[in-house]
Amino acid sequence: MTPSATSNVILWITTAIMLFGGLGILAIGKRRTPAETMQTVLHGTVPLIAACAYFAMVTTMGLVVLPTDNAVATAVSTGSATGPGTLRLFYFARYVDWTFTTPLLLISLGLAATHAGVKRGGLLAGAVIADLIMILTAFFFAAAEVDWMKWTWFIVSCAAFIGVYYVIWMPQLQAAAAEREDVRANYRRSATILTVLWFFYPIVLFFAPDGLNVISSWLAILAIAILDVLSKVVYGFLSVTSDAAITDRDMNEAGTSTTMGRTPAMARVG
Repeated sequence: MTPSATSNVILWITTAIMLFGGLGILAIGKRRTPAETMQTVLHGTVPLIAACAYFAMVTTMGLVVLPTDNAVATAVSTGSATGPGTLRLFYFARYVDWTFTTPLLLISLGLAATHAGVKRGGLLAGAVIADLIMILTAFFFAAAEVDWMKWTWFIVSCAAFIGVYYVIWMPQLQAAAAEREDVRANYRRSATILTVLWFFYPIVLFFAPDGLNVISSWLAILAIAILDVLSKVVYGFLSVTSDAAITDRDMNEAGTSTTMGRTPAMARVG
């Protein structure tokens, strides 16, 4: 069992978009300050990791064939090695991708919330841990064939997802409130984009062959590819551009303070 021609075309195109998108972000991203360098590297790395995952999927190294319907249950009950039922392609590489890329995006978002303030490592750790639990349990959901196990994992994954949203919209939003207006606006915009885009992932997986099997495999691949491109490449370009504008203001204000006979540190204190 191999991916359809349509699926392969989608995977190849997405691989190319991720590759050139990541290289493009690294090329246009500035590195005038340590914070700006970090944002550029984080957002440039994310699509490159995704490109590797999509390449693995299109070359069949990032997928396995799994039984569907009641094949597993029948095999267990009869003691046979296999059971009746159809087969499906399980693209496990996408979960490997998300295990690395979504924490990087959360770290970037957390750093954006505290641009000039004290970095809150506990918030970053909490968001990343909840995110990793979400991805791991989503992997178990997608791989499972016994219904009660599958949907139990799905519920646990959604609960962890709510935990990620909580960190984004409660403590991190409160931390961003101490920043100046352009930083606050950037955080709210970035948080909103990720919140909306990430909201559609569990919906697609719910109806995909990994879930209810309502939509075809190629359509699920297309939907996830679109979400991946928007949340990794498009969002990455927007983020490094916004961060460059914020850094421009930082440097302009620091230069103004220096010409007035005050160092940036003195300006902040005074």
